[in-house]
Amino acid sequence: MTLSRRDVLAASAALALAGNTNSLRAAAKPRKLVLIAGSPSHGPGDHEFNAGVRLFEKCLKGFDGLETVVFLSGYPKDDSALDTADAIVCFADGGSGHPLVRDKHLERIGKLMAKGVSLMCMHYGVEVPRDLGGPEFKDWIGGYYESGYSCNPMWSPEFKEFPKHPVANGVKPFKIRDEWYFNMRFRDDMKGVTPILSAAPSDAVRDGPYVYPQGPYKHIQDAKGRSEAMMWVVERKDGGRGCGFTGGHIHRNWLDPNFRKVVLNALVWISKLDVPEGGVKSDVTEEDIKANLDPKGKK
Repeated sequence: MTLSRRDVLAASAALALAGNTNSLRAAAKPRKLVLIAGSPSHGPGDHEFNAGVRLFEKCLKGFDGLETVVFLSGYPKDDSALDTADAIVCFADGGSGHPLVRDKHLERIGKLMAKGVSLMCMHYGVEVPRDLGGPEFKDWIGGYYESGYSCNPMWSPEFKEFPKHPVANGVKPFKIRDEWYFNMRFRDDMKGVTPILSAAPSDAVRDGPYVYPQGPYKHIQDAKGRSEAMMWVVERKDGGRGCGFTGGHIHRNWLDPNFRKVVLNALVWISKLDVPEGGVKSDVTEEDIKANLDPKGKK
């Protein structure tokens, strides 16, 4: 059968239209953000990892181009969702029991990082053993909490200035009491690390007591007057992004709009979506804060 010129043009147009439609569909595919909450720990209102990630999920619901997947109470038994993740968040207890360290998960996460998947770790989740996760975390998120080197006092830093970076979009100066870690074990010379939240601890804060061990540590005291980074970001050579956030001990702090905004901005940024100029908008009520709390008893 011989096709007329008109038929050929029509077929070509149809193929082009189909191609464009497929491209649009591909472009419209949402970015997948996987949030892993740690198992319950501490007393009521503290380390509310499950309630925290549920709150992030609520605040990001409807954000254009973003899909969230939540796993509660520890590393998922079926972690196949990570295979298609664009970004992973771990808000959990750390140390040797860190969800991304135990049961040889470092190898699993390392393969995802090599593919350019982004990673954000929050609060105790930034702590890993120096020889089991330390080198990886320096690469993946820029730094980590090293036991005996970093410290963890309860204090109220004043965050007054912010870098020109999407994670800081719309964030205004704020002051809030939390277990803010500092003196992190960063990459040498802070290579590639951009501090987002920084403040100078007072001499009294450096003198302790810290939450554990109580301290003080001489090397912490010797750095009096120095500003400390308590939230930071990196862009890795493999194409992935990383972020560390040391606050998040006290669940009620998510009521503070700036404390909340800087974290929501980071969740969007590590997912490689554009952070709005004024930051991610969200509303959190007293009822929202009380929702999904772990059954730890009455506060």
